[in-house]
Amino acid sequence: MNTIEDNLNQRISARIRIERESRGWSLSELAERAGVSRAMIHKIERADSSPTATMLGRLSGAFGISMSTLIARAEMQEGKLLRFANQPVWHDPQSHYLRRHVSPRSDLPIDLVQVELPPGSDIPMPASSYALARQLIWLQQGELLFIEGDTRHEMQAGDCLELGPPNDCRFINETNEICIYLVVRLNHSGS
Repeated sequence: MNTIEDNLNQRISARIRIERESRGWSLSELAERAGVSRAMIHKIERADSSPTATMLGRLSGAFGISMSTLIARAEMQEGKLLRFANQPVWHDPQSHYLRRHVSPRSDLPIDLVQVELPPGSDIPMPASSYALARQLIWLQQGELLFIEGDTRHEMQAGDCLELGPPNDCRFINETNEICIYLVVRLNHSGS
């Protein structure tokens, strides 16, 4: 774990508290809306515990914003060029999934996020984390089993999938090789 990553985790923790307080919600209210324990949210806000990808999905869904927006708001860098070395990288402490926010922070209604999914990963995301956006998943390397509601998409490198209406989803890598995909997210205004 490097300092840039530690800093990002601290900024994400602070951002979760800001998002909650700006809505006038108590810890209990956020816990209820996100389906997460109050104690866990308290630990995350104090940066005593790093949130998992699933946890961030639930919290951002409760706020009505995407995980990308939550992490972009935590990352303070402005400007049209976001160099590789400065792109916010976040590790899921549970699955070791690596998430890189590629697009610069701007008023363009689009987010580009690259994800490295280790072998054997199974990452669930609630439908609420897909509200207010349209998304594409473009597989760069490896194989991805993407489950969208009741639909299974077995994807190979180069395949690109447009997601349907918000649904509970799972990102699964059943192979022994790393899987890398790009999430292209078009945000509706107001997100």
